[in-house]
Amino acid sequence: MSSVQQWNGPIVDNHFHLNRQGLFLQAAGEFKRAGGTDLILVHCPDFQSPPTTREGHLATYNDTVAMAAEVRDVHGLGVRVVLGPHPAAFAHQFEAWLNEDGESGAERAMDNYRNSIDAAVELVHEGKAHAVGEVGRPHWPVSDRVWDLSNLLLEETMAMAKREGITLQLHVEGELESTYASLAQMADKVGFDKQRLVRHYAPPTLTSSITQGVTPSVLIGKGAIEEVLATAESSSHGFLLETDYMDDLRRPGAVLGPKTVPKRTQQLLQAGIDESFLWKAHQELPDLLYGPSE
Repeated sequence: MSSVQQWNGPIVDNHFHLNRQGLFLQAAGEFKRAGGTDLILVHCPDFQSPPTTREGHLATYNDTVAMAAEVRDVHGLGVRVVLGPHPAAFAHQFEAWLNEDGESGAERAMDNYRNSIDAAVELVHEGKAHAVGEVGRPHWPVSDRVWDLSNLLLEETMAMAKREGITLQLHVEGELESTYASLAQMADKVGFDKQRLVRHYAPPTLTSSITQGVTPSVLIGKGAIEEVLATAESSSHGFLLETDYMDDLRRPGAVLGPKTVPKRTQQLLQAGIDESFLWKAHQELPDLLYGPSE
């Protein structure tokens, strides 16, 4: 048990969105003033009018890259960038284009997903991004066909990540053991390092027999601290902390506010978690998964 009552090391929020129509730099400033040092900035898709071409994906991704640079310049925060197609984008486009154009529309939706992945990987190669995400599969009821195709594309994406040696951030359904088992099985099938498979919005249970080698990125809301404390010792390689901050003025503080990870980090230390777990969460794992902070 730690005797230290104040964590003075790095503090990383592993899943943080910013929006030019939201608080943007103000939100990043709130994170820093609360003690945060580094953001993993995840691309926030336009659900109303998502891109339909590779060039369109590149344009929207480049704006996320530009926002990261502005946050570094204004606040001196470390920012690493995660780019990719949200699973909702594929599912909604597939259903809409299938209804409009039949099978040609379905193929177009799959091609658009692959183009969005290719565009993200291009920016990783250029050193402008550090991982691909949030990709995954629908976390709401969908047709069997959309579910099956989403899994097909996710498996393709894991195989790509293995070839490229990059990390994936996933947005998947909320079940605990069955979801981890499914993801681990898929990663094993294509030979992808499960540690580089980061489950965004993960439940706070960290037991290795449940997580099966996948990296949990814990949504550290109310009630999560107790479960993290209870299961951290049985985790396989540690965990990450996140807010999934949305930066949506219509939903202030959703999902969790920008100050949450710094606050919860201090609370975990004060509640008795060993400092080694916090060092893994805020230094070792982020460096391993995304590379050094920029």
